[in-house]
Amino acid sequence: MTDRPQIYVGTYGKYANGSIAGAWVSLDEHDTEESFYAAARALHKNEHDPELMFQDYEGFPSDLYGESHLDERLWEFLALDEHDREVVSAWLSENGGTDSIEYIKDSYLSRADSWQDYVDVYVDEHILPDIPESLRHYFDYEKYGRDLRHDYTVADVSGGVIIFLNN
Repeated sequence: MTDRPQIYVGTYGKYANGSIAGAWVSLDEHDTEESFYAAARALHKNEHDPELMFQDYEGFPSDLYGESHLDERLWEFLALDEHDREVVSAWLSENGGTDSIEYIKDSYLSRADSWQDYVDVYVDEHILPDIPESLRHYFDYEKYGRDLRHDYTVADVSGGVIIFLNN
């Protein structure tokens, strides 16, 4: 992901009065949920008990965002390295849902330039060695790839695909 993770924080009180006044809060600067909420409340210290409203977000998957709440997995996502963030983002983009970050990481199989490239390597390494040399040229990689895809989730990402094994 190229965007840095951040949330635009306003309040329902201001919004009800016709204002979207608030500010972007960088999640890179707040490594815990408590730190983030403290900073968000400090932005609106002019309200007695601000009811926070998360009006926009960027730099993390939409499944982890809500206007009135943030998914508890967000903080685990933010602790991931760039590779794992891309993997989790690809899974959520493809599947959505409430799967745990650990489940998503465990389902990750590979990254490839394309699904067919993955199939070609898989067949060459795992299927063809068991087939007599004289029959190998009859193998249909494309058809095998279509059948094999039922066992996988394939998410398009910049520069290729990320492949997950369906558990």
